[in-house]
Amino acid sequence: MISRHVLIKIAPWALLVLLGVLWQVIVVGLDVPTYLFPSLSDVFRSLVADWRPIAAHSLQTLYTTLAGFVLAVAVGLVLGVAVGASSLVYKAVYPLLVGFNSIPKVAFVPVLVVWFGIGTIPAIATAFLISFFPVVVNVATGLATVEPEMEDVLRSLGASRFDILKKVGLPRSLPYFFASLKVAITLAFVGSVISETVASNLGIGYLMMSASSNMNMALVFAGLIVIGAMGVVMYEIFAFIEKRMTHWAHR
Repeated sequence: MISRHVLIKIAPWALLVLLGVLWQVIVVGLDVPTYLFPSLSDVFRSLVADWRPIAAHSLQTLYTTLAGFVLAVAVGLVLGVAVGASSLVYKAVYPLLVGFNSIPKVAFVPVLVVWFGIGTIPAIATAFLISFFPVVVNVATGLATVEPEMEDVLRSLGASRFDILKKVGLPRSLPYFFASLKVAITLAFVGSVISETVASNLGIGYLMMSASSNMNMALVFAGLIVIGAMGVVMYEIFAFIEKRMTHWAHR
């Protein structure tokens, strides 16, 4: 009998295989035209036949995503600490951040193109704009979870506000921070691809737009699979780092 631990390990792969089989059977069984919805075998053939351009555009997307993500983490961490540590900054800045995050980031792409032209910089900027907000919110939330009673005790022992922030607030916010990284990296991929579809001649987004204009839907779906795979890999990397860095906060 298969143990529960083994079932947990193989469940995602089993579900992935099941969905792939259903995809192939439904498309082939209903005789759906390839230019509308390719079968899984058509997509794999496209991955093999066009692996060179797919690899080149994937590296470009990965580069712009990681660049925007690093900027988002740096800015989000600073803003999150400021918002979480000061009620004045919270009252002044947080409503503006919420309003800014409510604006669809695709609306910024034409502005970025005017400022920087088409290419890499708008993609990096879009990845940054769409992914820094979760970092800010989670870091600020982590700092806000410090109990007032603990702060009172530390102050009575002579701890300054900076000491409380450094020795209690920041360690308390680490699980929230690393959780935000898993969300932010997936959003950064969304931002990069959005910009590449609108204002770039490189990247998976550009490749998919070019393929769709030629009715090459197999290549479009191949691009989608590559984006999804990169997102899953990056998510798992940060999930691993989270477990190593904040194991004390997890069961």
